[in-house]
Amino acid sequence: MNSFHFRAVASDGQIRTGAIHAESERLVAFELRRQGLTPVYVGKEEKKPLDIKLPSFSGGRKRDVLFFTQELSTLLSAGVPLDRALSITSELNDRPSFRTLVQNILRTLKGGRSLADSLSTHPAHFSELYINMVRAGEAGGSLAVVFERLSEFERTRDDLRAYIVSSMAYPTLLSMVGIGSILVLMNFVVPRFAAVFEESRIEMPLPTKMLLIGSKFLQSYGWLGITLLVVFAIGMYTYVRTAPGRLWWDTLRLKIPLLGDALRKAETARFARAMGTLVSNSVPLVQSLSIAGATLNNRRISGSLEIVSLGVKRGEGIAGPLRRAGQFPPLAAHLLSVGEETGRLDSMFVRMADIYDAETRSSIRRFTSLFEPIVILVMGIVVGTLILSMLLAIVGMNDVAM
Repeated sequence: MNSFHFRAVASDGQIRTGAIHAESERLVAFELRRQGLTPVYVGKEEKKPLDIKLPSFSGGRKRDVLFFTQELSTLLSAGVPLDRALSITSELNDRPSFRTLVQNILRTLKGGRSLADSLSTHPAHFSELYINMVRAGEAGGSLAVVFERLSEFERTRDDLRAYIVSSMAYPTLLSMVGIGSILVLMNFVVPRFAAVFEESRIEMPLPTKMLLIGSKFLQSYGWLGITLLVVFAIGMYTYVRTAPGRLWWDTLRLKIPLLGDALRKAETARFARAMGTLVSNSVPLVQSLSIAGATLNNRRISGSLEIVSLGVKRGEGIAGPLRRAGQFPPLAAHLLSVGEETGRLDSMFVRMADIYDAETRSSIRRFTSLFEPIVILVMGIVVGTLILSMLLAIVGMNDVAM
């Protein structure tokens, strides 16, 4: 028999480590589950932290955090003591406000507090995930790797967000241009033709009559429509900022054809990336679920993690409760089941994040590939109908003149 090292989560959420003699890793994972433990890692070698690269923050506060994370990772990997690394980081930063913040962190650290506690005094810059990762790194003596891991997490998350925003930019611009074109036609072009049509005293075709009535209504009551639209937008914005409103809005977004599927996969990728980062750094599973839930944007999905957390506390593992929660794609639960069976839950979370990053991009491409031609077609029909209505009246006038 071989000796296999393991790391598993007990029903109280605490990490258990040790070694078991067995014929295969699968049998070790089975034995751990029989004991009420959720296997996170099983292997012949003791689990070592993984190397990960740096993020890509963009502008302002995120750029400052990127610089801080990058520099500390580089300096700590080179063997520079933590206090000296913080001092160098503050000297290299070109933004006075963040330089002062780093100096405050260094001062708190020298006062006897841990780095995680020092960072927690600045919650606007450092998230709960960031602080807990640093805390786990301090406990395990692997701060340099932790900062690299945090950098990779942020870079992947920001890359996906940037891809979604850039993909939706063109369809949104196209819609705005189309609506603007229709408003210009109805407010400026059609009224000029209306005066000519009325002076001719000819019987106008029905489409032209409807067009003129619509143009007059827009000119007379357009301000009222805009006012109502602004009031509605403000009301919706205010309601969505409340807890029930945000839950309703997040639920509604998930039901939008194609786009809802893309949003669900994006949240799954974000959740898996956070869990992979936390679990592989020995943060307890229940605590990891709480922190990962806080990184999600959709309240419907993050709320379902309470069911998962309760299942983990009862010793049911994570795959079964995740399936019962009903908010994640079916494949996610199957992947985690395999991770539990093989004792590679941490690496399976990372693999799951990669899969759903790719799936999100594919879903966004499908949505935009359908949305763009639909917008063009609808705008073309509307504008074409307006022009055709005017041409019918012009042709009628020419027939009368002849």
